[in-house]
Amino acid sequence: MAELHDTFIRPERSYLIGIQTDKIPKHEAESLLDELGSLAASLGVEVVGRSLVRIRETNAALFVGSGKADEVVAAAKASEADSILFDHTLSPVQQRNWEKLSELKVYDRSELIIRIFASRAHTREASLQVELAQLEYSLPRLAHSYDALSRQRGGRYGTKGSGEQKLELDRREIERRIHEIKEELKEVRRSREVQRARRERISLPRAAIVGYTNAGKSSLLNALTRASVHVEDKLFATLDPTTRRIALKKGGGLLLTDTVGFVRNLPHGLVEAFKATLEEAAAAELLVHVADASDPEVDRHMETTERVLREIGAGEAPRIFVLNKIDLVADESFLDLWRGRHPGALLTSVKTGEGLGELLSLIEERLTEADPAVELRVPDNEYALVALLHREATVLEERHDGEATIIRCRLPERLGARFERLRV
Repeated sequence: MAELHDTFIRPERSYLIGIQTDKIPKHEAESLLDELGSLAASLGVEVVGRSLVRIRETNAALFVGSGKADEVVAAAKASEADSILFDHTLSPVQQRNWEKLSELKVYDRSELIIRIFASRAHTREASLQVELAQLEYSLPRLAHSYDALSRQRGGRYGTKGSGEQKLELDRREIERRIHEIKEELKEVRRSREVQRARRERISLPRAAIVGYTNAGKSSLLNALTRASVHVEDKLFATLDPTTRRIALKKGGGLLLTDTVGFVRNLPHGLVEAFKATLEEAAAAELLVHVADASDPEVDRHMETTERVLREIGAGEAPRIFVLNKIDLVADESFLDLWRGRHPGALLTSVKTGEGLGELLSLIEERLTEADPAVELRVPDNEYALVALLHREATVLEERHDGEATIIRCRLPERLGARFERLRV
């Protein structure tokens, strides 16, 4: 009889470590630790325990004191953890020392987020961006992979051991690949600029949905545009920007873009790698800043989003603030308080449809208020200009008086002089 084998693969079990300092108060450290647990869960990692460590001075070798490190290792092993996950960036040396001490896999928030991005990358652009972040993160940690090899000395006196040779070869290969990816991303960005220029020639106003990860941005885009953008109740479900056209009630249309979500302590390498994606938000004429009403850290999430927007040059862009998922909020006083802090903000629920019509009307109003419509009278013998207006302008109304076509439209600035003589 054939022997049966259990093929079930047990998920990674991780023990979480949060850090409290004079600059990171306890409530914030606990909030970040909760978020770290959510990040781990979104990758399929099972959280088996957690500790909040208070430190006054950082330890160069282990970040925390040796006594506290021994306590953490004992707790992780008692929980049968496979790994220890820090909510603070570890240096390559500290990571190496922790793995020697615990004999477990040890990594930090930055590496976890990079792993999440890698699992979500589907397009060529996202894959390149994630690979770049992975390589730049791993380059200073190469020695960590070759501890055993580095002890293998060989050859003549003064020559490098096999481990050192392997390390140097890998470093050169990674540096070469980093250069290749950066060149490929330049091509991707040029292609995106061409696409953006094409959209600008169409002269449709543009808005971008921004906000903290898992705030409901993709669901909102789907609801407003009847699109089918991938939606999951996971952090960073969307990595690539998606743009859809919306027909306006008064005629014409606008372009609405869904963007990658933000998160606290996002690794710098990922911010740099995803600049091409974030440029969609920076180039928009209006930002729809979406926040999750059901998250107790909604105010901190909004602060993080605003900080990242400032970093990418979109700090001064006009905004509409939207508190989404209000169907999950039982406390009406919280909604009143939030609206009081953000006058003119909207409360919405994609699930129930509440506030969506009002939001669409407000987006249309804000995008068109600075671009008033003009009325043109185009004689029949110049009808080719009507076709040009349909291509390059936003036509709101069209009628015929027997001798000419009367068109009310929003006219691009570059066409103003050409059509000045036809204004009614």
